[in-house]
This record gives sequence, structure tokens and C-alpha cells, in this order.
Amino acid sequence: MALNHTYDARLLQQETTVGAGVQVLLLTLLGTAIGMGPAGWLTGLAFALATWAVLTRAVLRSRLRSFGMANRVTLGRATLVGGVTALVADSFESSPPVTLFVGLTAVALILDGVDGKVARRTGTSTALGARFDMEVDAFLILVLSVYVSMSLGPWVLLIGAMRYVFVAAAKVLPWLNGELPPSMARKTVAAWQGIALLMAGSGLLPYAATAGVVASALASLVWSFGRDVLWLWSVREGDRGPAQTVGDAVMQPVAELVAGG
Repeated sequence: MALNHTYDARLLQQETTVGAGVQVLLLTLLGTAIGMGPAGWLTGLAFALATWAVLTRAVLRSRLRSFGMANRVTLGRATLVGGVTALVADSFESSPPVTLFVGLTAVALILDGVDGKVARRTGTSTALGARFDMEVDAFLILVLSVYVSMSLGPWVLLIGAMRYVFVAAAKVLPWLNGELPPSMARKTVAAWQGIALLMAGSGLLPYAATAGVVASALASLVWSFGRDVLWLWSVREGDRGPAQTVGDAVMQPVAELVAGG
């Protein structure tokens, strides 16, 4: 049994190591294509290292029998997010090519939900996979909000920071960790964040229209969080039923929304 566990652990480590290698390869391609500066390289490499370290520790602690196709899809999406992160860091020195930035971001958003479908169809859904998917979503929104804030102002950072602020608040107020009933409105709001920030980052809209789109995303997010917090407060002493926490629920896959899932 010990030998089998060691063998499985090595396979899991190989999966995460390959993911880190692909991330470095993507950074190399980006660096060659656009002449990425030190900020982009360092940020991209830091993202790759952090993802490898955290994910390796998580999969080993979870004792998965195999990494699974769904987690591979999420890892591939994380690689794209790493590329977007490097481009955003590099944008403080020089603006990234819009086509490249929009392309990487759009593919990462479109693939959101594919991993969930794969997991459900193969019967390999796990808590680790769901958390991995959610963290990738949340970080992409944070990075996009940083990029858009450079043209619209620091208020845009509220979109990316809100989920992390809520998680921090839940450490002090445990009732915020309560579960929520499923909600299509919540899924719609979560999907709109990525779409709105991508539209704003593309630079295709006039300034006023861009500001309006992002403001609508922030307003809907505040409404969604506020509604869920009030619900959690109202049931903090009773049964909450099966669902998901606010921190997890705020990042729902776009593909799942389109599919009506």
C-alpha cells in the first residue's frame, strides 16, 4: 500500500511540474513575441512557482488517486491566467498588444466551466477540483481589475478585491461561512464581471461606455454580495441547507451559465 501511495504521489507531482513547465514555455513565447520586460517575467515566474507549490501541496494532501482530466483543464486555464498576469505586470512599463491580451483572457473565460462539465461527466468531481477552479476564476478577475483600474481609476479594484475581503471578514465573523442556496442571478452577476472587465480592457469602447460597463459590473456585484450577506445573517442560527459559501459562489463558470447549469 505504501508503494502504491508513493507511486501515485509521484504521478501527481509530475502533473503539477508539467503544468509549471508549460507556464514557463508560455512566458518564453510571450517574451519572444512582445519583448516582455523584467516586471512581466518576474511576475509570471512568481505565479508559476506559487501555483506549482500550492497545487502540489494540495493534491498530495488530498490523496487523489489520479490528477484527472478536469484538473488538467483547470491547470491549463491557470496557465493562461499566468500569461495574462505577466502581461498586466508588463503593462506598467509598456502596453501589451490588445489582440494578445484579449485572446488569452477570452480563452480563459470561455474555458471556465469546461472543467466542471468534464468532472461531472466522468464522475470525478472533488472538493479540490472545485476549489482550484474557483481560485483561478477569482485571481483572473483580480488581475483584470488591476489592469482596468489603470485607465478608469482605483475604484475598479473593488471588483477583484471584494471576494478576498469577504474571505478575510469570514475569519472574524464565522457566520459568513454559511451555505447559500443556488441562484441563477448570482451566476449571472459572476459571469458579468469577467465579460465587463474584458470589454473594458480591450479598449474598443469609448471611455464613458467603458466606465458605465464596469460600474454596472461593480454595482451588480455589490448587490449580489449584499443580498447573500443579508440572507446569511437571517439564517445564521438555523439550518442553511446544501449549497455554497458566498466566497465560493461569487465565482461561477461562464460556460455553466450559458448552459443553464
